[in-house]
Amino acid sequence: MNFDKLYKGKLVKRYKRFLADIILEDGQEITAHVPNSGAMTSCIEPNCDVWVSFHNIATRKLKYTLELTQIKENLICTNTNIANKIAIEAIKNNNIKELQGYKSIKPEQKYGQNSRIDILLENENEKCYVEIKSVSLKIQKDLAFPDAVTSRGTKHLNELMQMVKDGHRAVMLYIIQRTDKADFRIAKEIDPKYYDTFKEAIKQGVEVLVYQSYISHKEIYISKSINF
Repeated sequence: MNFDKLYKGKLVKRYKRFLADIILEDGQEITAHVPNSGAMTSCIEPNCDVWVSFHNIATRKLKYTLELTQIKENLICTNTNIANKIAIEAIKNNNIKELQGYKSIKPEQKYGQNSRIDILLENENEKCYVEIKSVSLKIQKDLAFPDAVTSRGTKHLNELMQMVKDGHRAVMLYIIQRTDKADFRIAKEIDPKYYDTFKEAIKQGVEVLVYQSYISHKEIYISKSINF
């Protein structure tokens, strides 16, 4: 996926979860939308380099969107909406080998208890439910999920288990949206309930895939699977 033109700046602060004050390279002070509801631990800090996109749309109150940050030498995509887009692109381009062989790809399909699955893959004989989580947290040497307690994430794992019980294939796909080279794990110390549900999901037949993203200031795409 190609980014729109990005503008570099320095972060002043993030607040109210979805807002960030930024000073652009030309000295302009802006407030950008932050499309990320998580804690963003380890991927944002005052005075770090950031990149924003500009959208001159009349209905938008905030014209800028925070897309990337840089911590040390690593680029991080903080826009969690992008994970679904590059996952669909990767499946269509045959870059996720475990998710090939389906005739249709349907995003945002209703299932479970008033939920929507991120991707539903179908062919004549099988339905495959794919839930996607964006990963940006680093704890010491590991990449990890979640970065905050997520009752919604636990609900999704339970619904994937139900899909397996109903005779379907269910996949939990974690997409690493930072360039660090590290293994992945579930952050038990942050959300023990999610950790226990994750272990139970594996026992019940939910498949787990973890893929790394390639990130530059021009593009982002799923590049390779990593260990967990």
